[in-house]
Order: sequence, then structure tokens, then C-alpha cells
Amino acid sequence: MPYDAGRLVVGCGNVLFKDDGFGPMVIHALEDYFKENNLEMPKDTQFIDAGTGATHFIFSMPDDNWKKVIVVDVVEWNAEPGTLKIFSPYDMPKGKYENAHTWPVEEPLHDLVDMGIEVVIVGCKPKEITAPDVDMGLTEPVEAAIPKAIEMILNEL
Repeated sequence: MPYDAGRLVVGCGNVLFKDDGFGPMVIHALEDYFKENNLEMPKDTQFIDAGTGATHFIFSMPDDNWKKVIVVDVVEWNAEPGTLKIFSPYDMPKGKYENAHTWPVEEPLHDLVDMGIEVVIVGCKPKEITAPDVDMGLTEPVEAAIPKAIEMILNEL
């Protein structure tokens, strides 16, 4: 499936490791939001559950149509679990934004910005990431952050 829309909303993370699954869970909640409210999906927009493959399979192979990429993921920073914040790729806490395989995500996002693509990150402070131990389901504060994350994403579209 090509990712050739003008705006991408990319949920990153691994649902097997507790709060690391925040990004994919928000993507599915967004899709449910449009269905339950009988709303049309925004034109020229794709919602993508990227799991742990976004860094190498999406961000490193941009399409000429991309104008904006909204990344949804957990981000470690000094805040209460479940706190949400919009980050730019340049204000991510150094060394705190990696995927489950410890690949830094900042560089491919910087490359997208250098190509003229607007990139924003909707980051959620996790309470618990259990990797390498499998424990599915979000913690209560991170689960409670999903409606606010949807609101933030809709404001960015």
C-alpha cells in the first residue's frame, strides 16, 4: 500500500509492550471516531498503524505528495504519565526518542523536514514500557490520554 496522501498520521510503537502501543492504539481510536460519529475521513489524509516499522519503512521512503507528517508515539520527558505534548523533531529529548530496537528516530524526521515536509510529533509520556516482557494493554493514564490525542491530531490536520 503506497503512502501517497498529502498528510500522514503515523502511529508508532509496539502493542506487545504496554504503553509503547500508544501510537497504534490512537490510530485505531481515530478510525473508530470517524465511524462512530458518521464522519468522512479527512481528504488527502492517511492514518497508518506503523507499529515499529515507521523509521525504516515509512520515514526513510517519502513520497513527493507528502506535505505533513504527524507522528503519534510515546516520548520520555519530565511529565506525569499520560501527559501529551506537541514536539517538533528538533526539540525531542536527546537519546529519548528511539524505537523498540533502539534506532534513533530523530534523523529520518529531520531529513523529512529538510525536504520541506512539516513534521509534528504528538508525544505521550508513558507510565510503563515492559519490553522485552510482553504485557499488552495501556496503563490507565495513557489510555485516558487517547481522546485528547485525537483532539490534538484533528487540530493539526
